[in-house]
Amino acid sequence: MGIRLIPRLDIKGPDLVKGIHLEGLRVLGRPGAFARYYADTGADELIYQDVVASLFGRNSLLDLVSRTAAEIFIPLTVGGGIRTLDDIKEALRAGADKVAINTAVVNDPDLVVNASRRFGSSTIVVAIEVIQQPDGAFHVYTDSGREATGLDAIEWAERVAEMGAGELLVTSVDRDGTGKGFDLVLTRQIADAVSIPVIASGGAGNPQHFVDVVFEGHADAVSVASVAHYHAVKLIEADTINNEGNTTFLKSGRSAAHVDATGIAEIKKHMVDAGIECRLISAASAAP
Repeated sequence: MGIRLIPRLDIKGPDLVKGIHLEGLRVLGRPGAFARYYADTGADELIYQDVVASLFGRNSLLDLVSRTAAEIFIPLTVGGGIRTLDDIKEALRAGADKVAINTAVVNDPDLVVNASRRFGSSTIVVAIEVIQQPDGAFHVYTDSGREATGLDAIEWAERVAEMGAGELLVTSVDRDGTGKGFDLVLTRQIADAVSIPVIASGGAGNPQHFVDVVFEGHADAVSVASVAHYHAVKLIEADTINNEGNTTFLKSGRSAAHVDATGIAEIKKHMVDAGIECRLISAASAAP
């Protein structure tokens, strides 16, 4: 398959949302409709992330996971509010193929060890949210970049990899939603420090950024959000768009600043043209 392209769907309540620096969330529509569209147009996997789970002490995605797993047939990762082995079991039972854990692992690093032993490393993704400090160091944050941990991101990545994580989802909070490109230094430092796959997240604004993070950032997979979401929202049936608050923006056809809205198939074609191996689907099956 080569490099994987993985749409990340940040979810708040019933809605797909997207912000900048993981804040200022804008409602885009219903996540199930986006998930089906991405599965049909070439996504290799999907990530569902409950972005308010840590605030409210719960994960509300299991019903959505069950419905999605019944309709699409690519791997699905669920994150947000995963705190215990029982939470992991319930997510997998609902239809998730993997779980992404951040806050709970920072609070109890043994969770990675115990989870990987019980469920297998391939099901355990450790999510690492990173903010660069004034001195240039990369530090780990939790709760969508709101809570500082004081942990060095590269050292933390090495530690959780050694404890049994199957892969890492590395999000640059500084770059998230900006469209200015991935943090290549951060991604490369972590990818070079561990022997497990690294998924780069945060900052894509055009197809070239995906090429850059593979060649210069050494990413094994790439998460996509704003670039694909603002493209998909124009093609998905109007009744899937939530009519609360953002309809005027969505119907205007505009994207977030610095974001060149582009489909999954187009991003992958650009990657292949640049010499990156990834799974392509036919033009006919990619048509909306």
